[in-house]
Amino acid sequence: MLIRQNVLERIRAGEVTLVFRRWTRPAVTAGGTLKTAVGVLAIDSVERIPLRRITAKDARLAGYNTLAELTSFLTGRDGDVYRLALRFAGADPRVSLRESLPSPEEIARICSALRRMDERSRRGPWTFTVLSLIGSRPGVRAPDLAQSLGRETLQFKADVRRLKELGLTKSLAVGYRLSPRGQAVVGQQPIP
Repeated sequence: MLIRQNVLERIRAGEVTLVFRRWTRPAVTAGGTLKTAVGVLAIDSVERIPLRRITAKDARLAGYNTLAELTSFLTGRDGDVYRLALRFAGADPRVSLRESLPSPEEIARICSALRRMDERSRRGPWTFTVLSLIGSRPGVRAPDLAQSLGRETLQFKADVRRLKELGLTKSLAVGYRLSPRGQAVVGQQPIP
């Protein structure tokens, strides 16, 4: 679920506590969390709601100046309207993880996890190929990196997100780079 940066900042500050979306089915669940550019958000509730039941107060709590602005945002989109109550839950644990240098034991565990990802992949080993590519071409747009591997951009980005979960990559304004943790792992592993 994408949330604009300015809204994320207001959620972190406690000024915005609701988000409204139109979905054919909810993309998040109550009790879950969402990792964002400002940190982790806790999702307290996800409720389907008729558009006519949204109030001006709801609109303000969602960061809109008026109910008409929020209604305009939701009108003309497919799916049911959902109201999400959320709050800032803390820093993204991947930030400190990616900056930490792994011990030899951690490197072995990470490499084992990467091998399992490769084994489950329908297209064969990819993890160290993608890490090497990012390491050699930091700041290059995802579509360009994907194309150099003959891959679809969305699938490539999904793979990079899996590496990011392990603290191995960092997203930049444009493209990616290896984190210190990722550099340590790549430096210890022969690249296929």
